[in-house]
Amino acid sequence: MDNTKIREQVKNEFTDYLTLRKHRKTPERYAILDHIYSTKGHFDMDTLYVSMKESNFRVSRATLYNTIELLLDCGLVVRHQFGDNVAQYERAYGNENHHHVICLECGAVKEYKNVDIFTPSQQKKLKRFKISYYSMYIYGMCSGCEKKRKVAEKAKKAEEKQKLQNGASKAKVASKDAKLNIKKK
Repeated sequence: MDNTKIREQVKNEFTDYLTLRKHRKTPERYAILDHIYSTKGHFDMDTLYVSMKESNFRVSRATLYNTIELLLDCGLVVRHQFGDNVAQYERAYGNENHHHVICLECGAVKEYKNVDIFTPSQQKKLKRFKISYYSMYIYGMCSGCEKKRKVAEKAKKAEEKQKLQNGASKAKVASKDAKLNIKKK
């Protein structure tokens, strides 16, 4: 399904949701929805605010937060908490099933798309449950942080070795001084 059709579909779903719950159908709400579905990837509230401002659409932060809550409630947006305190969001429609790989060190999040992890036989086991989408979180350390950690560990070991060598050298000097002092007496 192309992006224009998806945007039209989610607009219709949002309209149905707002009508059913007797919420106002404001241009700001539709602009936020359209903006989210015009871009791909994760976003937080600050980046959404700045992005909308840069597209010359002024909207208050309160309107953004309130609209996101409505979009979450009607299932058009998904919230993620990747380990830090900032919630990340992404659109629910038009995204393939994917996994999130999160670095525990730097907080970087990457998406990996792949085939469904649920085989047809596994899906049959989930009776009375139709899977709409899923997301998997995989936590670990990215290669950049792993490399930095190894360099830091190597530097620390070298420093400790140097301290031991310096300590041994000082001990030898002290031992020689002590022997000289004994001979002088």
